[in-house]
Amino acid sequence: MSQTVSTQSTKYHSADFDKTPPRPRVVIPDKLFHPAVESAGQNEGYSKERKHPVFFVDLPSHAISMTIGWLEPGQSSNRHRHTYETVLYVLEGEGYSDIQGKRIPWKQGDALYIPVWAWHNHVNTHPTQRARYLACENAPMLQNMGGIALREEVPEKGQKPVREDGEEA
Repeated sequence: MSQTVSTQSTKYHSADFDKTPPRPRVVIPDKLFHPAVESAGQNEGYSKERKHPVFFVDLPSHAISMTIGWLEPGQSSNRHRHTYETVLYVLEGEGYSDIQGKRIPWKQGDALYIPVWAWHNHVNTHPTQRARYLACENAPMLQNMGGIALREEVPEKGQKPVREDGEEA
């Protein structure tokens, strides 16, 4: 379970610019290491919502998150978008990601970038091998800036999402 460490109790505002310290303060959290991430077990709730296994890397970063996930042979993730950037590194397998209508093929050792608010999903094209990936995202930074790390999924599989102007995306 994650431990919340408060490193600052004072909230600064625009008029407090002169109170910026001259040097950063080193804060060493209690947890610097998460051994055997996948052996610790998948996050059940998140995995169930996403319809594929997802393992959280439980470290106290305030700016980036890491997850490990996989798709079984022939499986596809839900079509979704979010307000945070994602860099995906393929640990094993092969497939493609559809990013805002552009198909990006990938295989083990490849990395891909998911831009902010772009509709996307990931597909494992191998008939027998699992596709595993490491996802690095800046969601914690946006959450810590006031809850602006938002995620939206297609309401039902096969339906097209609707843009803010009411048109299909």
